[in-house]
Amino acid sequence: MSEVFDEVEGFAAALPPMSALMGLDLGTKTIGVAVSDTFRSVSTPLETVRRKKFGVDAARLIELIAERNIAGVVLGLPFNMDGSEGPRCQSTRAFARNLARLVDVPITFWDERLSTVAAERALLEADTSRKRRSEVIDHVAAGYILQGLLDRLAHLR
Repeated sequence: MSEVFDEVEGFAAALPPMSALMGLDLGTKTIGVAVSDTFRSVSTPLETVRRKKFGVDAARLIELIAERNIAGVVLGLPFNMDGSEGPRCQSTRAFARNLARLVDVPITFWDERLSTVAAERALLEADTSRKRRSEVIDHVAAGYILQGLLDRLAHLR
């Protein structure tokens, strides 16, 4: 069982050096997945997992963690615009607690309030079709979440 950190500093201290991280954008229907390089400098959108039930979703994430030698996971925390936590934050925290029972890597959260907006804007600027945007928006948003954390970790070093 791994630890779930509310603050980035504790998460950073639990990470081994030179190891990749995974970012997750939890939606009700999908989970966007992004991964970093081992230098933790750049985030790359990887895939969108269609949600079925927790066991199936977790199995795919565990597979990716093993395949890519992931040392830590960050989940986007969907705060309300006023900074308060609603039902979506509670379900994200529950997902993190359940995942922590199955993996041996530290888990933390990142404020994802504007990640989907930023991802949508980037895809529009890249002239991505509406159909393609709906296919990639979640893992592009996961990329924004992970990049935010990577930038914060770089600042801590």
